[in-house]
Amino acid sequence: MRIRMLSVLALSLLLMPFAQAQGTVPTFSRSIGGNSYTLAGRDPAQSGTTVIPTMLVPITLTFQSRSTSMDAAPDVRRVLKSPIFSRFDFPSIGKTQYADALLHATFPVDTAGHTLLGRPQIRPVTIAIPPGDGYLLSSKKSGRFFAVVDSEFIEQQLFRQIPLQKGRLVIAFVHNTAYYAYGDATVCCTWGTHGIDAATGNSFVLGSYIHNAPAIVEDRDIQPLTQQLAEFINDPLHDPQTWFHKPGARGNFFPDWRFPGSRRGCGGAGIGSNYFLLEPTNTNPKNSFPSSTPFLAPTAGFTYHLANVALLPWYMELTADSYSFPDSHALTGPAQPCPSRLAFFDNNPEPTAQPITPSSPPNGHWLIGYWTGSRFRGTTPFALRDVSPQWDVILVAFAPPDKNAPEGTMHFQPPPGITPEQLKADIAYLKGRGKKVMISLGGGGQYVNLDDAKDIPNFVSSVASIVSQYGFDGVDIDFESPSLVLAPGDTDFRHPTTPSIVNLIAGLRDLRRHFGPSFMISLVPEGTQVPGGYASYGGQFGSYLPIIYALRNILSFVDVQDYNTPPLEGLDGEIYQSHSVDYHAAMTELLLHGFNVGGNPREHFPPMPPDKVAVGFLTGYTTPEVVSQAMNYLITGKAPTGTTYKLRRPSGYPALIGSMFWTIDADRIENYQYSNLIGPQLHHYPKAQ
Repeated sequence: MRIRMLSVLALSLLLMPFAQAQGTVPTFSRSIGGNSYTLAGRDPAQSGTTVIPTMLVPITLTFQSRSTSMDAAPDVRRVLKSPIFSRFDFPSIGKTQYADALLHATFPVDTAGHTLLGRPQIRPVTIAIPPGDGYLLSSKKSGRFFAVVDSEFIEQQLFRQIPLQKGRLVIAFVHNTAYYAYGDATVCCTWGTHGIDAATGNSFVLGSYIHNAPAIVEDRDIQPLTQQLAEFINDPLHDPQTWFHKPGARGNFFPDWRFPGSRRGCGGAGIGSNYFLLEPTNTNPKNSFPSSTPFLAPTAGFTYHLANVALLPWYMELTADSYSFPDSHALTGPAQPCPSRLAFFDNNPEPTAQPITPSSPPNGHWLIGYWTGSRFRGTTPFALRDVSPQWDVILVAFAPPDKNAPEGTMHFQPPPGITPEQLKADIAYLKGRGKKVMISLGGGGQYVNLDDAKDIPNFVSSVASIVSQYGFDGVDIDFESPSLVLAPGDTDFRHPTTPSIVNLIAGLRDLRRHFGPSFMISLVPEGTQVPGGYASYGGQFGSYLPIIYALRNILSFVDVQDYNTPPLEGLDGEIYQSHSVDYHAAMTELLLHGFNVGGNPREHFPPMPPDKVAVGFLTGYTTPEVVSQAMNYLITGKAPTGTTYKLRRPSGYPALIGSMFWTIDADRIENYQYSNLIGPQLHHYPKAQ
């Protein structure tokens, strides 16, 4: 057997006793650099072979109102013949299974012990996916399907059917399916999860097998499944419900690490990234189907695609001969530490560029942005009056629920360092220059409870007080999941029954009556909450549709977040991922043309007029160039090179209101690269009709 020396041993790698930990498989611990890490299987330094009994669970997914199911049973044969269960000749290691080779790549000087997965017991299960827990996508061109489902729901349903397996590792997988995490489809996408199931105590790996998937999916066959298996071997005690290191959390943790060569920034403190459990070798950004360069493993008559994963020395920022497996060149150096968010703002206190002053009169196209005024560590606050003059509508973030007041009550305080008097003066200053200033209610991570109709007066009176005190032009509704989730049985967007939705509609109508027709109301749904309603209607999917429908005559504009969104399907029957011109065009046209809710032709959501639709972007997630191309395509119909989505109206939408950004603050720190490009572009289009 061929081995390579690892200089990490110079940092005192000490063998610790073999141990049986929580879960149902054997584990061992190593002390590296003074920290103890637990791995699955047998320590390679300890003579002998440990065979882990396994149960292989192919899952069939069924979807309500869809005749197509996703059946993993036909994939079992190929999984069994793959390097997961069969031996493959790994470079510099020898002929063995994927998990055993991973352990020997991690500890290359130790060659005595082996960990093998036993021939599995096959146990098929079927799981029905309700409308709020996943959806099915299809490609009209290829006729192929792909599913996106809630990993927590799948794990829960799986282990309702699979009891405690003493000594066994449960390896479950679905066919052509990606997952979202923590019950929130904006936390997408991952290839699975792993660890110890809280309900049964089973050690498990939950993954996916990819075969004949739509072209937009780049990973193949066992690549997703080997990724999760490798992470299980490296972190068998992982708690699937814990996505960050906190006191008492189970599993292996490291210094926060940065994705190599990527502007996505920090990945987390564990094996794989926070939220998604993606490897440092994954290249696709958030809210996309994961993608990475595979290691090819040719076997008899078939070539398998294996996941390249980071080895422990990479996470620990140690010097080593190899940082990745099976391709030792996938990662060429150790992890880089992740700078804190505070450090980012401290290192970028002031822009070095100047904002461009508008040179055109108002034309009905708006640059809309959120202002937080946030600064750190005693630096001068970013005053509202100092926002770039390119911004036409400023949404002040946020007025959250008051946890010390009756339900439904909202409250607002200016950012630190800014007094109420200063903010009121700045609002008046901007309004005097023709700007609109609105207060945004809610905000990400806030739970707004309007489940009881008796709380509507609290909501209305508290919001009216905030608006009157500061002189806001209106309110922006940023109620994200789980504040707005369709209740079971609420299936008609024209006649909603979910209390939080019914009561919000009533409260906003009351505010409009109180302030009159000049009072502005805008909605900023997540992608799942509007275009997600095309794929499925339930839970968070389509939860804003009844609000838009009920208030369409008094709404100022809707600006769907094109960044908090999983892959979705356009009106052309093709699948699109966020961060592309195609995606922005396809998702915006869903609103502009209307769509069959949940794919049901009897439930057609009517189109919104272009002068009430804006497109939502995230600074840093997309580039100014992509935003510019997307807006020009939508407004003029002129498609940039490489665009595949064809507008249903080839001449575009000259009345489209404009674009929204989170945030004005970040744009300023980034030298106005968004507002200085997109603002003049919007303001130089012909006047919106």
